[in-house]
Amino acid sequence: MTSNLLLTPAEMVHAERLAISRGISGLSLMEAAGRSVAASVKRRWARRPVTVLCGPGNNGGDGFVAARRLKDAGWSVRLALLGSRDALKGDAARVAAGWDGEVEPLHPKVLDGAELVIDALFGAGLSRPIQGVVEEVLEDLISMKLPVLAVDVPSGLDGATGAVRGIAAPAAVTVTFSRKKPGHLLLPGRTLCGEVEVADIGLPDGAILEIGSQVQENGTDIWLPSFPWPQADTHKYKRGQAMVVGGAVMTGATRLAVRAAGRAGAGLVTVAVPPAAWPIYAAALTSAIVQPFTDDMEFAAILSDPRRNAILIGPGAGVGPALQRLVAAALATGRAVVLDADALTAFGGSRGEFFGAVHGDCVLTPHAGEFARLFDIRGDKLSMARHAAVESGTVVLLKGADTVIAAPDGRAAINTNAPPDLATAGSGDVLSGIIVGLLAQGLGPFRAACAAAWLHGEAAKEFGPGLLSEDLIDTLPKVLRRLKELSREIPDLR
Repeated sequence: MTSNLLLTPAEMVHAERLAISRGISGLSLMEAAGRSVAASVKRRWARRPVTVLCGPGNNGGDGFVAARRLKDAGWSVRLALLGSRDALKGDAARVAAGWDGEVEPLHPKVLDGAELVIDALFGAGLSRPIQGVVEEVLEDLISMKLPVLAVDVPSGLDGATGAVRGIAAPAAVTVTFSRKKPGHLLLPGRTLCGEVEVADIGLPDGAILEIGSQVQENGTDIWLPSFPWPQADTHKYKRGQAMVVGGAVMTGATRLAVRAAGRAGAGLVTVAVPPAAWPIYAAALTSAIVQPFTDDMEFAAILSDPRRNAILIGPGAGVGPALQRLVAAALATGRAVVLDADALTAFGGSRGEFFGAVHGDCVLTPHAGEFARLFDIRGDKLSMARHAAVESGTVVLLKGADTVIAAPDGRAAINTNAPPDLATAGSGDVLSGIIVGLLAQGLGPFRAACAAAWLHGEAAKEFGPGLLSEDLIDTLPKVLRRLKELSREIPDLR
C-alpha cells in the first residue's frame, strides 16, 4: 500500500462509508481524528489558552473531541460553534454531548486571549465561498497572527483543488487523516497548510485501495523500482541514445538539455544543429556528437539511425514552419519524443495537426502559457493536466512549483520537492534533458517524467541558494548516488 496515494474529499468520504459498512463505526473514526489533533497540539506546544472553532459537520465533531481531550489534560480550552449544538447530527452530535464545557456562539471575540487556535470549522469538501461570521472570524484570525492548527484543511480551502473559497487562514500545522488530499499539495493550498501531518485513524488500507485513486504525491516508489541503473554487462549503446535538436540562436538552452541527458544516464547523446551554429556546440559539448543538417532531408538522415531511440525538440529551437516539420519528422519515427518550449509554441495555431501526430510515447512539458496555446481546458491544475493527457494521448508534465504529471490512462502525480530556487532561466531545459535521458534508457514516459521532476527538485534542494541552471546538472550525480543506495533495498520490477 503506497503511503503517497492522494484522496479527494469525495473519495475520502467514500472510503469512510466503505469502512463503516464493514463494521468500523463512524464514531470511532471521529474519536480517533480528534485524539490525533489533540496529540499533535500537545507534541508541538506547551500548555496555553486554546480556542477551538467548530463547524456544524464532522469537522466540527473532530474539534469537539480534540477540545475534550485537551481540557482533560489540563489545558484552558474555549470552544465556539457555528450554529447551535441542537442542530448537530449523527456522530458530531454524539461527541458534542460529551463536552461538558461552555459552547459559545462563533464570533470574533472568541479569539480574545487565545494563544493557539484549532480550526475545525469546515473540512476539505467545502463547496461554497466562506462568508458571514466565519469570514469575520477568519479575517481577525489572520490579522492577529495567532498560531493555527487546521483540522483536515484550513477552513475555506478546497481539498480537491487547492483553491481558496473566499478566505482561508494560514495554518502552522494541518492534521489530515489517512491520506493527504490534492489540495494539500496544489497551490495556493500548499502555502496555507503549513506542515501537513497525516494521522492514522484506523481506516483500513483495503477501503482506500477499493476507491481506485490514481493520483499520488510524486515519490520514489512510483519509479525507483524500474530505474535504469547500468548493469555489469552494460555498454553505451545498451544505455540508449538520446537525440536533441538544437537551434541557431538560443544555443545555451540546447546545451543544457544535452548535458542533462548525459548526466541522467543516456549512453550517447547526439545534437543535431544548423551548420552555422556547429562550432558553438562542437566546442562546448565534448561528450556529445554534434551533427549539422541543412534541410529536412539531412535531418531525416540523422533520424534514420534507429539507435537514436529518444528525441528531444524544443529548448532553443526557434519557432517557425521549419520547426513544425522537424517535430513531425521526429514523431513519425514512432520513438519516444519529448516536446518542450518552442516545439509546443510552434503548434499553437494548428492544434489538429499536432494532436494527429503525437502518440503514447511522447512527453509534453508545457508551462502555463504554452499549455493555454495548445489546450482549451480550464479548471484546477490537476484536472487540466489529466484532461490534456487524455485529449493528446500523451504524458503531460504541466510545470510550476506544483508540477503535475498526468498519463492518458488516468495516472497522475503531483511533485512537491521543487524549491523556489528553480525559478531561474534554463531550469526547464535541464528538466526536459533529464526526461529524454531516462527515456533513452527504456524508462516509460510517465515514470521518466515523474523521476525527472523529482531528480530536478532534489538537485535544486541539494545546491540551495544561488542556483543557476547548470548547477542542477553538476549536482545531479550526488542525488543519483543517494538514490542508488536507496534502490539497493528495492527489487527490480522492470
